[in-house]
Amino acid sequence: MNENLDPTGENLSPQELDIEKQLRPLSFEDFTGQDQALENLQIFVQAANQRGEALDHTLFHGPPGLGKTTLAHILANELDVNIRVTSGPVLDKPGDLAGLLTNLDERDVLFIDEIHRLSPIVEEYLYSAMEDYKIDIMIESGPNARSVQINLNPFTLVGATTRSGLLTAPMRARFGISSRLQYYSTELLTTIIQRSASILNVPIAMEAAIEIAGRSRGTPRIANALLRRIRDFAQIKGNGKIDIEIARFGLNALNVDAFGLDEMDNKILSTIIEKFKGGPVGITTIATAVSESPETIEEVYEPFLIQQGFIMRTPRGREVTEAAYKHLGKNRGSTQSELF
Repeated sequence: MNENLDPTGENLSPQELDIEKQLRPLSFEDFTGQDQALENLQIFVQAANQRGEALDHTLFHGPPGLGKTTLAHILANELDVNIRVTSGPVLDKPGDLAGLLTNLDERDVLFIDEIHRLSPIVEEYLYSAMEDYKIDIMIESGPNARSVQINLNPFTLVGATTRSGLLTAPMRARFGISSRLQYYSTELLTTIIQRSASILNVPIAMEAAIEIAGRSRGTPRIANALLRRIRDFAQIKGNGKIDIEIARFGLNALNVDAFGLDEMDNKILSTIIEKFKGGPVGITTIATAVSESPETIEEVYEPFLIQQGFIMRTPRGREVTEAAYKHLGKNRGSTQSELF
């Protein structure tokens, strides 16, 4: 896939990750968007600080790249506590989790990304830690094995997931705060791009910022990734300033169209039309046809295609809409030769 449009950030180099951290807001004041969620979080944090208590366990869910990790760090900063960061797939066994929990100071934040991917045994082990601030640890083994209960410092678990539907009911019930993050408007993304350009010390014209924002799939991480790439084009192909001409030149060179769709997005739409007569068709079949994993289709591509009105979910599978035919310049009943 086009790594510039990868909202998960999994394909970023160490250097790119460092730059992304530089662009990351550190406080509620610096954070743009998600107004309702942010307003509530500010109240919850202020109340917890006044009481001197740990913030209730908090769940952030929604498509990738919208600020879940950033908000976890902001919570720790606003609470004036430390944050420990891990992810669901990394926690293979209860001992991995116990090592993190027993090293948390009072009111610290433990951030678990992709929390829906916790193994069942680790998840069950987490229940008592979240509810009672206690865990049981097995001492020794064999006939001498015994369980010892350890009290934990009160802490805040912040979980992030792109697949909230995969969370078990017991896990979901243990989060006192739950916030769903929404896609960003072009206006908000323009503000983010201008802020990031200032941090990167690259001049950018307003219309160029709007152009980049409009092709960023409603996602801040993608907006910042595209800005970094357009900065390269401005440096090598222009005079260092990002104007509308260099922005459009760079975006076209990156195969990012006016809707923010890349080659894979358009391939998904074309495949459903060409091979499956517009649908309905199952997600696994689509994934096989475009040589991508079903999980990636569901987590990375499909949410935005649905949000933009190009794909519908039906009981029988996915269908493309009239907007998809129009976007590709096709009519219903197009033949394979007409599509390419």
